[in-house]
Amino acid sequence: MEKVKRFKGPIIAAVVLLLISLIIVAVILQSTPKMLYPEEIREYEGQNLSSINDFRENSIRGPQHVNESEYNLTITALDNSTIEYTYNDVINGFQKYQKVTTLHCVEGWSVKLLWEGFLVADLLNKTGINPEATVVIFYAYDGYSTSLPLDYIIENDILIAYKMNGLTLPPERGFPFQLVAESKYGYKWIKWITEIELSDNEDYRGYWERRGFSNDAAIP
Repeated sequence: MEKVKRFKGPIIAAVVLLLISLIIVAVILQSTPKMLYPEEIREYEGQNLSSINDFRENSIRGPQHVNESEYNLTITALDNSTIEYTYNDVINGFQKYQKVTTLHCVEGWSVKLLWEGFLVADLLNKTGINPEATVVIFYAYDGYSTSLPLDYIIENDILIAYKMNGLTLPPERGFPFQLVAESKYGYKWIKWITEIELSDNEDYRGYWERRGFSNDAAIP
């Protein structure tokens, strides 16, 4: 009996501490404002879509707030020559495309949304694609980067999106542009894109790839 009594106290204390912790977490979650997007498209051509709110925040430095009036998208050719576009240059200067695509995160969650944006290939073509270029490197406002094969970009009509579910990307979802890297895991779907570079460096590794993640990132 003495042994039971000795263990009973610490167990009760641990349970109480756990309950207090759960209450604190619940209060924090309830007090954190959650954006509502009542005008977002939730069905498209017979397909049910996820909500913008179904994303989970896992960026390396938290949501970035890019000033549209100061923003420039830099396109860098293999010879290091560059073209710079304002946000409106891109929005008004290139053909828009839509596609429903699912983002799969390595953490185990996924979202299927309607994306609208521009072919990366169209942006690259303005600089002239050197035949020796094999890789496209993407850089973000928060210091993040990743890369993908040029052939993949062209053959899969890969987009940089400015809208999801019919709404302009909110800051936490990558405004002004997010890559729609279909058939690749989410760490290839770079947000807050500031530069797109043509390269012949097939050894380039981005932020997570340098930390051991697969450079291919193909979904099985």
